[in-house]
Amino acid sequence: MTSKTHPPTTTAKTTAHTGPIDWRRLVEWLHADGVISDEEAKRTIGRCAQAESVQHPLVRLASVSMRRAADNKPLDIELLTQWLATRVGMDYLRIDPLKVEVAKVADAMGAVYAERHRILTVMVNASEITVATSEPFVIDWVAEVERQSRRSVRRVLASPQEIHRYTAEFYALAKSVKAANKAGVNNGGSFEQLVELGKSNKQLDANDQSVVQVVDWLWQYAFDQRASDIHLEPRREQGVIRFRIDGILHQVYQMPMGVLNAMTARIKLLGRMDVIEKRRPLDGRIKTRNPAGDEVEMRISTLPTAFGEKMVMRIFDPDNTVKDLDALGFTNHDAQRWEALVKRPYGIILVTGPTGSGKTTTLYATLKRVATEEVNVSTVEDPIEMIEPAFNQTQVQPQLDFGFPQGLRARMRQDPDIIMVGEIRDQETAEMAVQAALTGHLVFSTLHTNDAPSAVTRLMELGIPQYLINATVLGVLAQRLVRTLCKHCRVRDETTGREVLAELIKPWQINGAYKPYKPVGCVDCRMTGFLGRMGLYELLVVSDAFKAKVAADPGIDVLRKQAIADGMRPLRLAGALRVAEGMTVIEEVLISTPPLT
Repeated sequence: MTSKTHPPTTTAKTTAHTGPIDWRRLVEWLHADGVISDEEAKRTIGRCAQAESVQHPLVRLASVSMRRAADNKPLDIELLTQWLATRVGMDYLRIDPLKVEVAKVADAMGAVYAERHRILTVMVNASEITVATSEPFVIDWVAEVERQSRRSVRRVLASPQEIHRYTAEFYALAKSVKAANKAGVNNGGSFEQLVELGKSNKQLDANDQSVVQVVDWLWQYAFDQRASDIHLEPRREQGVIRFRIDGILHQVYQMPMGVLNAMTARIKLLGRMDVIEKRRPLDGRIKTRNPAGDEVEMRISTLPTAFGEKMVMRIFDPDNTVKDLDALGFTNHDAQRWEALVKRPYGIILVTGPTGSGKTTTLYATLKRVATEEVNVSTVEDPIEMIEPAFNQTQVQPQLDFGFPQGLRARMRQDPDIIMVGEIRDQETAEMAVQAALTGHLVFSTLHTNDAPSAVTRLMELGIPQYLINATVLGVLAQRLVRTLCKHCRVRDETTGREVLAELIKPWQINGAYKPYKPVGCVDCRMTGFLGRMGLYELLVVSDAFKAKVAADPGIDVLRKQAIADGMRPLRLAGALRVAEGMTVIEEVLISTPPLT
C-alpha cells in the first residue's frame, strides 16, 4: 500500500468547495496551480464540453490526454489523483491488494453502503478505520461510519477506478473466504496467511498444506463467481489470478511468484502432468466438486512464457454446461420450432456460430431432452467437455489416427439412433454425416459460420451436392451469447438506443412492451452492470420452398430471404427483442450479431 502524506496546501477557493467535484472546477485548479497551460485548459474544456458523461471527473480528465506544462508528460489518473490529494491536503493512497486484510475490511463496512457512497475501507485497527474516497469534499458518511465502527475515520484519496475495481474484488473475495471457512475448505487457514508465507524466503512445495488449501479455495472461489476459465499468469514482479466471467476476464488477486509457482505445481500434480517439465506446453484434466457437491471437470493447459509457466483451467461445471433446454433463452417462437425439429426421426440438424458462442451447451441440453431409455445417443467429441451418463461419449485422438470421420464410422457400427459429431471440419466428416442421416439416423453437429443460411453454402464448399443437402438437412440454428443486465442494480432507460431499437424492430411488425434498462454496477455483478449471459438464436427450418431455392439458386442472399419468409428471425432482431424486454442492452447486441441485410 503506497501512502503519501501532503501538507495542507488548500487554497481559499478549494476550502470553499463543498459536495462532489466536477471536471470544470478541476480544470480551473489545474490551471491555477500551473499544472497545465492556458492552451491545454482551453483544449480540455472544449473536448469535455462536447458531451455529458457519468464518469468520475478524474477519470474523464484522464481520458482526454492532458499534458503537464512542466515536462509535457501525460496526466494519467494516478498523477491527477496525486495532484488533487496535494491540493486538498489529504494523503494519497495507491491501493495494494496484498496489504489489505480483506476479511476485516468487509466486516467493517457493508458492501451496499460502500457501493452507495463510493468509498472503500482499506485498513482497520483498534482505534482507527482508514477509508479511501475519490470525493474529498463529500463527508456526510463519516459520522455514521465512526458511530457504527466505534473508531475514528481517517480519509485518504484514491483513484476512483481503483475504488470501483477493488470494491467488487474485496467483497467477493471476503464472501468466498467466509464460505470456504464455514465449509471447512481451508481448515482454519486463510488466503492472506498464504500470501504472507509467500513473501518470506521459504521455498513452497506443491504438497505444502497451505498450498493444498489455497488451491482448493481457488476452485471454490471460481465456482462461486461463475467463472468459465481460471488464468494463473506469471509477471515480472508478481503473479496474477484472473477469472473469465460472462466472457470477460477479471483480475481477482495478485500474489508473490513463489506462491503462484507452488499452486501451478500442485495443480499439475493433480492433473497427472509432468511437474518438472516447464519448457513445452502440457495438457491435463482434473475432477473435483463444486459447493453443491456436483462433480466438475477442468481441462488444464500450460504454456511457457517470458516470466514462467502460465496455466489456464477451463471449467466444465454441470450447473453451467448442461442446462435444461428451457434455461437456454429460446423465445416461444423459436422454442416451439426447435422442439418440433429435434423430434424428427432422421436427418441433420446443425448449430453454428463462432468459438465461445454456446454451441456445445445447446447441443448437450438438446441431447438430454431426447436421450430416453428407448434410444441410443452416441457422441464423437474433441474433447469431451462434460461427462453425461445418458450418452455414449467418445473422444477423438488424432495422434492415433482416430479423428471425426473414423469416430463417426465406428459409431455407425454401434447401433445408434442419435449421433452428435462435435464439429464438421472437412469433406470426409460431412460425407459421413450425410451418409448417417440417409441411413435413418438423427445427426447433430456444429459448423463455424456467421449465420444459419451460410451453413448451407458451407456444406456446398465442403463438396456436398445440393440434392444431398436437401435430402438430409432439417434445420440450422445460429447463435450468439450476450451479457444480461444485473437485476440487482439495473435501472429503467427510456432514451439510450431507443431510435436504433425502433428501427430494428419496426419492419417486422412485432408487438410487445418496450421496457429497456441500462447497467449501473454493484457488488453482485462485480460493478459491471451485467450478471450472466443468454443466447440469441436464429433458427432456419428447411421447407419445400427453401429446398427449391437450394436446388435452383443457392446464393446466400436468396437463401436468407427464403428462410426469413419461412419464419426465421435474424440474430440481430432476436437481440433487439431482448433489449425491448429489458434483458440486455443494444450495445451488446450490435457487437455480437451480424448486421441485417
